[in-house]
Amino acid sequence: MHKVKVGMISFAHLHAVSYLQALALRRDVELVGIADENRQRVEPFIQQYQLPYFADYRELLAGDADVVIISSENSRHAQMTIEAAQHKKHVLCEKPLGLTKEEMRRMIEACEANGVQLMTSFPNRYIPMIVAAKQAIDRGEIGRIVAVKATNKGEMIGGWFNDPTLSGGGALIDHTVHVMDLLNWILRSRAVEVYAESGSLFHGIAIDDAAMVHVKYENGIIAALDASWSRTHAFPYKRDLTMEIIGTDGMISIDYFAQINEVYSEATGHAEWSYWGDNKDEMLIADFIHCIQAGKTVSVTGKDGYNSTVIALAAYESIRLKKPVSL
Repeated sequence: MHKVKVGMISFAHLHAVSYLQALALRRDVELVGIADENRQRVEPFIQQYQLPYFADYRELLAGDADVVIISSENSRHAQMTIEAAQHKKHVLCEKPLGLTKEEMRRMIEACEANGVQLMTSFPNRYIPMIVAAKQAIDRGEIGRIVAVKATNKGEMIGGWFNDPTLSGGGALIDHTVHVMDLLNWILRSRAVEVYAESGSLFHGIAIDDAAMVHVKYENGIIAALDASWSRTHAFPYKRDLTMEIIGTDGMISIDYFAQINEVYSEATGHAEWSYWGDNKDEMLIADFIHCIQAGKTVSVTGKDGYNSTVIALAAYESIRLKKPVSL
């Protein structure tokens, strides 16, 4: 059995841990190392999985990895992806793909020019209830879609997420891209207009922790999204993902994190929710590795990452101009 050799670049983003755990379960994967200039951040994983450590990601790229997974600060995605492509490495890149249209185009072009795949990390595409909803819509079970109301709320993580030079923005860019990727995929239409408003309403920080994003699609569908860091630490679960998809003949309601058990503990002093549903990160990793092994086009491409991120960028432009922005 041919094993795909995988290297991991940066654990700045939280998802890197779950990706590593998913990779470690696979017999068709060989982990070749972790690169992160902050050794303290990755030391527990180096020890647990007995992996080589690289202080400079370029040393990992110079090795024999087939694939790299980039979970760095958003501002570093473009440089790392382009260099990985130049070293003939396939790339799974954390979202948002990039912080400008120009740098995302360069990422896509570099991967195409070097014959490697670029996949954007959108694990929500693998949630079974969302897949089932898309299939029902494709069958016409709720008629013609007319509107979508969605929420992607979470807690404020802090750190580099609050530094726009590293993150590109606050809650709006952090949470909008996930839902917009799902809508681009499900609705099969191009976003043509964006109107948004944002503010710092919950944490007193100098970056947006709340945003309302309205998107008009080419086929007439209107979508509204609450993208915010409005969950406090005391909330039983730190994030949500909901969608109400309204059609002419019915409605589909999705609440991904309804798959929970309630836990009452004196240690925390408040109720908690213990999630028991499907592991979307494992499913994303499984699909990515399968596509690389089979030589298939990855399911969530760099262009998909571009198409979701440009909506978030347009939302920031709408906020700046205080009016709708055409795409």
